[in-house]
Amino acid sequence: QVRLLDSGGGLVQPGGSLRLSCASTGVAFSIDAMGWYRQAPGKERELVASITKGGTTNYAEFVTGRFTISRNNFKNSVDLQMNNLKPDDTAVYYCHAEVVPISRDRVVEVWGQGTLVTVST
Repeated sequence: QVRLLDSGGGLVQPGGSLRLSCASTGVAFSIDAMGWYRQAPGKERELVASITKGGTTNYAEFVTGRFTISRNNFKNSVDLQMNNLKPDDTAVYYCHAEVVPISRDRVVEVWGQGTLVTVST
């Protein structure tokens, strides 16, 4: 069973940077798309960025040009470099992966436990 461990959140001033990291453990046939979602207080969880095994990326409009997602297929890990952070970026950020188990009979969505990012003076 694959598990995700995300880390790297913290308190940063507006305009600052943070790098989130997500490591996976466990065994699967493959891990397909990986990405980051976020959920601010009182709001629904939303996609921030995703990346396929082939390296194709997808970004939410509100982070384009500020955030960069990268992936290590050997380690099945994914990072999110966040620059020029704004107060509106304050949220719990969750790592996400689409996992094909050894049985190869389905695709399972796996989530990290979340890491809090707070952008404030």
